[in-house]
Amino acid sequence: MRLVKIVLAFTLFLISISSFSQIKNKNYNEAENAFNLGMYAEAIEYYKKAYVELTENKPAMAEIVYKIGLCFMGTNNPKSAELWFEKAIKVKYPEPLVALYYADMLKMNEKYDEATTWYKNYQTLKPEDPRGEQGVESCKVVVEWKRRPTRYKVENMAFFNSKEADFCATYAKKDYSSIIFSSARPSSSGSATSQVTGMNFTDLFETTADRKGKWTEPIPLNQEVNSPHEEGASSLNMPKATMLFFTRCRVEDKVSLGCQICQASKQGLVWGNVEVLAIASDSVWVGHPSVSEDEMSLYFAANLPGGYGGTDIWMIKRPGKGKPWVLDPINLGPEINTPGTEAFPYIHPDGTLYFSSNYHLGMGGLDIFKAEKNKSDKWNVSNLKYPLNSPADDFGIVFEGDLEKGFITSSRPGGKGMDDIYSFILPPITFVLEGVVVNDRTDEILVGAKVTIIPEGDQPIEHVSGPDGSFKQVLGPNKDYRIEAKMDKFLNGYEKTTTKLIENDTIIKVELRLQPKDVVLALKNIYYTVGKWDLRPESYPELDKLVKTLTDNPEIVIELMSHTDIRPIPITNDTLSQKRAEECVKYLIEKGVEPERMVAKGYAARVPYKMTKEDDFAKYPYLKEGDVLDEKFIKALPTIDQQEGAHQLNRRTEFKIIANDFKSTKPTTPGGTPGSPE
Repeated sequence: MRLVKIVLAFTLFLISISSFSQIKNKNYNEAENAFNLGMYAEAIEYYKKAYVELTENKPAMAEIVYKIGLCFMGTNNPKSAELWFEKAIKVKYPEPLVALYYADMLKMNEKYDEATTWYKNYQTLKPEDPRGEQGVESCKVVVEWKRRPTRYKVENMAFFNSKEADFCATYAKKDYSSIIFSSARPSSSGSATSQVTGMNFTDLFETTADRKGKWTEPIPLNQEVNSPHEEGASSLNMPKATMLFFTRCRVEDKVSLGCQICQASKQGLVWGNVEVLAIASDSVWVGHPSVSEDEMSLYFAANLPGGYGGTDIWMIKRPGKGKPWVLDPINLGPEINTPGTEAFPYIHPDGTLYFSSNYHLGMGGLDIFKAEKNKSDKWNVSNLKYPLNSPADDFGIVFEGDLEKGFITSSRPGGKGMDDIYSFILPPITFVLEGVVVNDRTDEILVGAKVTIIPEGDQPIEHVSGPDGSFKQVLGPNKDYRIEAKMDKFLNGYEKTTTKLIENDTIIKVELRLQPKDVVLALKNIYYTVGKWDLRPESYPELDKLVKTLTDNPEIVIELMSHTDIRPIPITNDTLSQKRAEECVKYLIEKGVEPERMVAKGYAARVPYKMTKEDDFAKYPYLKEGDVLDEKFIKALPTIDQQEGAHQLNRRTEFKIIANDFKSTKPTTPGGTPGSPE
């Protein structure tokens, strides 16, 4: 059973409920006694008997129904608790908290719309209590978290979980091949049955994994650790694993005497020298230890005076290794602790604190949270979300050193017992590059193209496009990539991609479109003022692309061609087109392109434009592929606007490749190619 957890879960709301006025009924009184001692399983049976006997006392019956709901909530049975809280509402039990607890159980049972309604009802009843608003918000986020889960993979440890409660694993060897955990399985040494859950008392067990990952049958620790009482959540001084800290809850004559933290040292193959850390009096609940890697701090949960709620996360320190602990608890403050329950702390080797809470914004029950210190030495708290958290109780996280893997405990559906231990791991993100090389002019696939994938700061990876023009490569994380493609009779092409800031498995698709060298290629958006040849700034981006094309293809020589429309101007169109072509070449030279690689040629209006499929037919819907925009065609267009559009297409700048054997005499720039612009 999970007394170490259930005591915490009820610490808060026990103080908020009041016993009904004096009721003269033996079973009711027995139920009240059991309830006040936290013996919820036993209390349920007495309350049910009293319910049958008090059918004439409607107020008493309403209180009994409500308290049975509380008992089922305390024994971690949200389905039964939901039913009994619903009954309490139907019989008009006056305590406003019944609406809150009913909403909580609905949320744990994944009935988010109904839960939202009842959280809003509670807001109306208790507008000063933030739990109503928090409940509404939590129902929103849980749907989103489940829709977009984190990458953690969670798996039930069926190897060693039992039909009873198994919880709070902690690593027990420096190679992380062994764990110690708490369990209520029949082989535990505590022979008593818990009056809280009706299950066996819990003991500490150990199991070890072999080289193939198969876990041995768990065996109980020696009797100096496992007593006739209950032993719960534990922690070891990893990686040495020579000191064991664990929770012990004493129960005598069915009465809980509180919980304390004990420590034991390794004596050969067994644990010995068990001593109690007298952090508080016996009646105070203290448990869930977690020792820091340097062994100088011990974190734990407790309902010590001066806290913020039911149970808080506290810590004690000591002046040096092996020195006695200074038993003066330090509360971790309001960023961590709330009016609710905070428990099951785990201090990571890097100083990050993990803990569980039923008050911070979560999915339902206890959720696991991560807390990190900011620059102002304040804790920033964040929910670990789904699937590490679930609508059920999730707690007891432990990491395998610095790795993103370890164990959690959860009461989520699908387990073997009330609580089960689950493994978790954050697998590396997988990035797969899927590319294809195609002819940009015809859209046909290109087989046999040489593809080079160049990772940032790493060696290039060579591919050849396959029979379907494709190539594939697994990429590494957090890198920029350049993908180049080369093929005879085509201009070189490239694309860029990155795996930076990507948080999920991703297939990255790229299409490398190679331009044939034997075609005339248009330069779009090259603009001049009418009758002038000065380049307008809007033209620069397209010419910069041409600079890049020449850099990526250092062997080509081009003819840069300028055309005018058919209409006469004060200077001849031949002169205008030639000067426009020369102006483009001048710009390219200024950008570092060698003059010997370019020839400027003005064609005036002698070469009318011919529509091709790569042009924007949406912009010119009255034109079709193959139309030749000569004077006869333009004059036949029905509107002035259509004629102006055709004239605009004729006023164009193009280039074609006239040689493929250029050899630069320019020094190679660092990291570049011969002839690269400075």
